[in-house]
Amino acid sequence: MYHGLRCWAFGTIIMFTVVVQFVQDGLRNQNGMKSSVFSSPEFAHEPGEVTNKIYLDIDFPRGHIAVKDFYAEVVDEFGKSVPLHETYLHHWTVVRYYRRKGVEVSKLNSNPGSQQSNFIIVRNSGICEGGLVQYFGLGSETRKTETRVPDPYGIVVGNPLDIPPGYEEGWFLNVHAIDTRGAEDRLGCTECRCDLYNVTKDEYGKPLQSDYIGGLKCCDDETRCRVKKGFQGIKRSNFLKYNVTYVDWHKSIVPVQIYIFDVTATWKNLNDSTRLGSGHQCQIEYNVDSCDAGTSGCTDSRSVSVTFPTGGDVIYGVAHQHTGGIGSTLYGQDGRVICSSTSIYGKGDKPGNEAGYVVGMTTCYPRPGTVKINKGEMLTLISNYGNFKRHTGMVEKVVIPNAIWIVPLLLSAVIVSYKLSKSNEGYETILMS
Repeated sequence: MYHGLRCWAFGTIIMFTVVVQFVQDGLRNQNGMKSSVFSSPEFAHEPGEVTNKIYLDIDFPRGHIAVKDFYAEVVDEFGKSVPLHETYLHHWTVVRYYRRKGVEVSKLNSNPGSQQSNFIIVRNSGICEGGLVQYFGLGSETRKTETRVPDPYGIVVGNPLDIPPGYEEGWFLNVHAIDTRGAEDRLGCTECRCDLYNVTKDEYGKPLQSDYIGGLKCCDDETRCRVKKGFQGIKRSNFLKYNVTYVDWHKSIVPVQIYIFDVTATWKNLNDSTRLGSGHQCQIEYNVDSCDAGTSGCTDSRSVSVTFPTGGDVIYGVAHQHTGGIGSTLYGQDGRVICSSTSIYGKGDKPGNEAGYVVGMTTCYPRPGTVKINKGEMLTLISNYGNFKRHTGMVEKVVIPNAIWIVPLLLSAVIVSYKLSKSNEGYETILMS
């Protein structure tokens, strides 16, 4: 029997395609709320095949707006929802960037971050120094996880004062999906077990370490998981359909900052506490050994403590887990619960209720002003997974949009960050990142 657990990073391959379907732009309700529905380029799968690509310059509402919700799911060419037991949505992420005007997206190479003068990733507010830069993103739980931003708050983007001269704002999408039709071991495929993918080297040709038994390195783009002998299945066209709900910017909107906590982060208490993300190296993948046979209360618990770089009111929180996940809790320095998010498992076979899969995560919506985090406060994230058997390839993070309540200090920090970034070559990451 196979035993254990691993959590992983969002590795990607750049790809640009101009294919858009299911577009319904400009829908508006009586409160001025707008909703735009788009889809990703097509990703076609044969049984066992993996897609893990980045699509640059995706459709996204333009202008100075406040995003109020972002919903996404995998659909087929007819717009019908695809169940997880056919196409497993490991994760999707949406990243904001600035691109120099006149530079064609198709001419950006497979590592656009290397072209710092032409392509600038605009990170969320922290706390990871490396990856997890996205503004939006979920996984298999996408259909039953609430993501609305309550009034009067909003995720403000498109402010012309924030965009460096000569640049324009854009967005790219990463989709990691695994076709598990006819899979010999469906769970093992979704957890990227290396033996099922017959992978011994990473995408750069470097041999994997002997103890690397599963994770993103083994289910990269265009790899294939083993299917049952003799299984035949058609090639299927899939899309990620996403719905962005937003309002035009108005001074009554309170901007929020997005913070992502990773339970694998390594942290050093640096003297320079003004740099967000300083010392926070988010490893993202980790192993969890299975418990001994006959052990009761078989739960693996992992924790990390980090110093929060600023202060504010928490207005939303959610965790991200994979199969085996029980839930995560973020605690304040005094032991108070800031947010506890638990995994929701499906009980049927229809999309959004697939048995054995994490189909949703509970969320936290504290009444504004009731849950605060102080600047410099030590926070502790605890993640719990059931470990009766080994799982591989779980991502563990908690997302906390934080509404900064000391507005003058926030504005001062933004100005300082902008000036410091502008003095460096290529505007390296503007705005609290």
